[in-house]
Amino acid sequence: MNKITVTTNKKASMSDFYGIFFEDINHAADGGLYGEMIRNRAFEFSPMDNPSYQALTAWKRIEEGGASVSSFVSNKSPFSKRNPNYLILEINKAGTRAGIKNLGYNSGIAVKENESYNFSCYAKSDKPCEITVSIDNAYGEVITEKLLNITSNEWTEYSFTLTSPVDDFSAVLAVTSKQECKFCLDFVSLFPVKTYKNRKNGMRNDIAEMLADLKPKFMRFPGGCLIHDGTLNSDDRNSMYRWKNTIGAVTDRPSRRNNWRYNQSLGLGYFEYFQFCEDIGAKPLPVLPAGYNPHMEQAVPLDEMQEWIDDALDLIEFANGTADTKWGKIRCDMGHTEPFNLEYLAVGNEEVGQGFWDRYDLFHKAIKEKYPQIKIINSAGPFPQGGEFERGWNNAKKNGSDLVDEHYYTSPEWMLANCHRYDNMPSDGPKVFLGEYASWGNTYYNALIEAAYMTGLENNAHAIGLVCYAPLLCNVDYINWQPDMIWFDNHRVYGSANYYVQKMFMNCTGNNLLDVKHDGFDKPITLGSDKISGNIEIEADRCSAEFYDIKITDITTGNVKTYDNLSFSNGGKAVIDSIDSNHYKVEFTAKRTAGDKGFRLFFGKSDDKNLIQWFIGGWQNQDTEVNAQVNGRGSCLDHNIFSVMTGQEYKLCLEVNGRNITTYINGKTANTAIDKQPVMEELYYTASSDDNNIYIKAVNVRDTEITSEICVEGVNGINANVTELSGNSLDDINDFDNPKKVSPKTSALTAVSNTFEYTFPPKSVTIFTIQK
Repeated sequence: MNKITVTTNKKASMSDFYGIFFEDINHAADGGLYGEMIRNRAFEFSPMDNPSYQALTAWKRIEEGGASVSSFVSNKSPFSKRNPNYLILEINKAGTRAGIKNLGYNSGIAVKENESYNFSCYAKSDKPCEITVSIDNAYGEVITEKLLNITSNEWTEYSFTLTSPVDDFSAVLAVTSKQECKFCLDFVSLFPVKTYKNRKNGMRNDIAEMLADLKPKFMRFPGGCLIHDGTLNSDDRNSMYRWKNTIGAVTDRPSRRNNWRYNQSLGLGYFEYFQFCEDIGAKPLPVLPAGYNPHMEQAVPLDEMQEWIDDALDLIEFANGTADTKWGKIRCDMGHTEPFNLEYLAVGNEEVGQGFWDRYDLFHKAIKEKYPQIKIINSAGPFPQGGEFERGWNNAKKNGSDLVDEHYYTSPEWMLANCHRYDNMPSDGPKVFLGEYASWGNTYYNALIEAAYMTGLENNAHAIGLVCYAPLLCNVDYINWQPDMIWFDNHRVYGSANYYVQKMFMNCTGNNLLDVKHDGFDKPITLGSDKISGNIEIEADRCSAEFYDIKITDITTGNVKTYDNLSFSNGGKAVIDSIDSNHYKVEFTAKRTAGDKGFRLFFGKSDDKNLIQWFIGGWQNQDTEVNAQVNGRGSCLDHNIFSVMTGQEYKLCLEVNGRNITTYINGKTANTAIDKQPVMEELYYTASSDDNNIYIKAVNVRDTEITSEICVEGVNGINANVTELSGNSLDDINDFDNPKKVSPKTSALTAVSNTFEYTFPPKSVTIFTIQK
C-alpha cells in the first residue's frame, strides 16, 4: 500500500492563489452579471458593434386595434452627448394599444412572482402626455403596469417600481399610450430591486452568488483581448478599453463596440467592478492596455505614451487615493470614501513583440517610481511556450516584474503530460500568474484532468502566485467561446463540472503549501506511442499557393520519396503520403501567389481529430506554430513570429525524431517542440493549511480504486470533512435539466490517531478538510 505523509513544513505562501477572471465575452456583462434587464436601453446599438445591429435592435412597435405608430432614432437634441441617440415615438392613431416594447435578452425579460423591479427612463414631450409603462407577457397581456405623465419639454428622469404577481420568463417591457401624442425616450432601464448586496446599478443576484460561492482571492478584469482590440483614440466607439470611460453616471459612459461582436453599455464599469470585488472578498486585479494593438498592428508612438501611463497611475489613485487627490475625490463622490486597496495591476494581455515590451518598460518604470508597493504583471503571450513566450519572461526578469501572465487552452491530454511543468522553476524572480487556462470541454473528464493538473500548480506555489480559469461566464444564447465555467439564461444559472472542481479547490486552498512525503507508489504509466506516424498533408491556408520539390526522407531506413508539384487556388489540401517511422523529414518549397495567410503541414495524422499541424503564416499571418490535436482538441507545442509574403519562395522542412519536432524555414530553425504523451500517475495529491485546517487534495484519474495510508503530522486525531466528486461517466455534463449531475458530496471522517486509510474511487477528486 502506498503512503502519503503530510508534514508541518511550510513550503510556500498561497494567500492569493486562486481567483476568477471576468471578461465581457458570451454576454457576461450586459445580459449576464450586470443586472440591467433592458437590451439596447439607450438606442445606441450600431452596425459597428455587429452587422446585424441598428439603433432599434431589441425594440418593436406595438400597433393593435388599428393603431399607427412612427418610431425613429435621432441625435439632434440628446440628453447625453456621449450617448447621443434617443427614440422619438409618435402615436398617430391610438387604436386599442399603441407604443413600443423591449424584448430583453434570451426569451425575453424574466420576472418572478412577488419580485419588484426598478423602472427608470429619461423622457420629454412638447405637450403633456400620459403613457403607460407595463410588463407584458408574450401574448401582449399586461402583467403589471403604472402610469407616467410626461410634463416637460426638457429631459426629465422618471422612476418607479413595478411588482410582478407571476413568474414569466418571456415578458417584454411596453411603453404605450391611449392618446395621440409624440414624445422622446432615452435610457430606458429595468433592474431587479434585489441585486447582489442590494447595490444600485448592481449585479444579478443568482450569478453573483455563484461567483461569491467560489470564494475567490482576486478578480481579473476586464479582459482579455477586449482590452487591446481597438483604436488608439479613447473617443472612438471601437477604441481600446479605456477605464475612464467606464466611471461616473451611466448615462455619460459612451457605448462601445465589444470585440466579441456585440455592444457594451459599460454599465458594469470600474467602480462597479471594484465594489463587486469588495462585496465578494476578492482583491481587484485590473488589466490595462499598453497602447499596443496586436490585432490591428497599431501602436502609440513612444513619445506619446504619457497619456496611457497616466491612465495607469490615475487608476491606482482612483482605487487607493484619498479625498484630497483628483481621482480619489472622484471615487469618494461616487459614494466610496474608503480606498479599494488595489495591490495588483496587469499591463497588457497576451501581447508579444518588441512593440509591446518597449511600452511595457515605460509603464513599469513609472508605476514603480510612484507606487512601489503595486505588484505589476507582465505578459508571456497567448501560448505556453515558444520564442515570444521566452522573450516575455526575459523582459519580466529585466524589469523585475512581480508576475508574468501565462495563458493556455489545451487538450486534457496536454495537461496530463505537463503536470510537472513548473517543478524546476526557481522561487526567486517573477512568479507565474496563470491568468487564463482550461482544457477544451465541460465534461467530467475535463474537470477531472484539470483537477489533476491543479495539484501540480499548488505543489509549485513557490513559483506560481496566482491562478484563474477562463472564461468565467456564458449566456447560452450568445456563445462566443466555450468551454465556460458558468452557464446561464435570463432566469437560470448552473455551474459546469469544471465549476465544481474550481469551487472545491478554491474553498480549500489554505494560506501555506505543506511538504508531502510519499512512499510505495507505482511507476507512472505513459500512454501513447514513442513515435509520430500517420498521414502527411499539405494545405494552402486561405490563400492561393504552389508547392514543389516535395520529398519525404525516412532517416531510419535512408529511403527517399519525391512527389508531384501541387497548386491551389483560394485554398486547398492534398494528402502526400503516410509514414510509419521513428525519424523522418518532410521537405518542400512553397510560394503564396495570392491571399492573406500561408501554409499548413499536417503530420502524424490518424484522422481529422488526431494530428499535428505546422502553421506557417498562421493567426493573422503573424506566426509559425506547431499544434497537436487529440480528439479534436488542440494544444500549442511551440510558437514564434513569422509572416508569409506573396510571391516569395520558402524552403520548408519538418524533422521528426521520436516525439521531438523541429521545423525550418529557409534553413533556419523556426520551431522546436516535444509532443509529450500523457502520463497517468497512481495518484495526484497536494496539501496546504491555514490557521484552522489542513487540506489534502487527491485526484485519481485511473479506472481502478486506489487505497492509501495517509499520515498527518501535528494532529492527535482526525476530525475531517471529505468532499468528493466521483461516480460520473467521463462524458457527463451539467445542464439546465440536471444542473448538479456532476457535483461533489460531503461526508465526515474520524480517526483516533493521526493516520488513516482511505480508498479513492476510480476517476475521483477528493478533498479532506482536517481540523487542527
